[in-house]
Amino acid sequence: MKILVIGGSYFFGRVFVMLAAKEHHVTVLNRGTYSVAQLGAGQITGDRKDASLWENVKDDYDCVVDFCAYEKGDIARVLEHMRGNIGQYLFISTVDVYRRGTDGLKGEETPLETRTLPGEAGTYIAGKAALEREVREECGKRGIAYTVLRPAILYGPLNYAPRESAYIRLMVQNHVLPRITDAAGSFQFVYVRDAAEAVLKCLLNPKAYGQAYNLCGEEILTYEAFFRELRRVSDVEAQEVALTVREAEGQGLPLPFPVTEEETELYSNEKGKVQLGLHYTDIAEGMARTYRAFRDI
Repeated sequence: MKILVIGGSYFFGRVFVMLAAKEHHVTVLNRGTYSVAQLGAGQITGDRKDASLWENVKDDYDCVVDFCAYEKGDIARVLEHMRGNIGQYLFISTVDVYRRGTDGLKGEETPLETRTLPGEAGTYIAGKAALEREVREECGKRGIAYTVLRPAILYGPLNYAPRESAYIRLMVQNHVLPRITDAAGSFQFVYVRDAAEAVLKCLLNPKAYGQAYNLCGEEILTYEAFFRELRRVSDVEAQEVALTVREAEGQGLPLPFPVTEEETELYSNEKGKVQLGLHYTDIAEGMARTYRAFRDI
């Protein structure tokens, strides 16, 4: 299979390229900040917002996997200017696109957010929601199959965002584990390799055509459950320091997960399991692998 990956050099995309390049012919199009040659993939260097770049992409691809579309027009530009043919377009969206405040676990048929929410997060959500409509409309006009994947909070080796790695670093380097005592929020993780394997299961899979899938693990977590997993996998002595949310914010400690019940939004993964046979690494195993990976660096 011939695959064009847009983005694909950082975390989720990088793990996908590592897996896909073992079996398929993979080319990564990105700005060239990170080389993917050691992953067994080819590389096209350029800015995706440059229409002339796409006019020079003349090869045919069975699948395009888009990890870095964030603003309205990002997908339309590819499809309007790319010279080669495309069999399937896979867009990596996010579970954050669902309308806020919907009761229960959000399934793939839950309405998307149409309001403009404040801040950078609101801009990000609005962009992803607009792009979901865009991929459906633009692929529909051209007779291209499309699939949308909506991952929850990604974690795992290579995740250098200030999430689990920030706490692991404090444990390993400073022998301290902060514990947030008044966080009431709940959230869901997805182990990065599971998400990458979900993409592989969608490639040229007619069951996935025209579909969207949530990607999230089985467990509903809290900050306390997250800290408990870190304590369980740790092989260093770390002093537990109790902090309130306000104290943690005052000390610059990242709080990357929902801290209040009002911020909590939860999702169903049933559709992907039934239709595609997706499965998820349990948090105990996934966090153990993640801890070992970061401990060693």
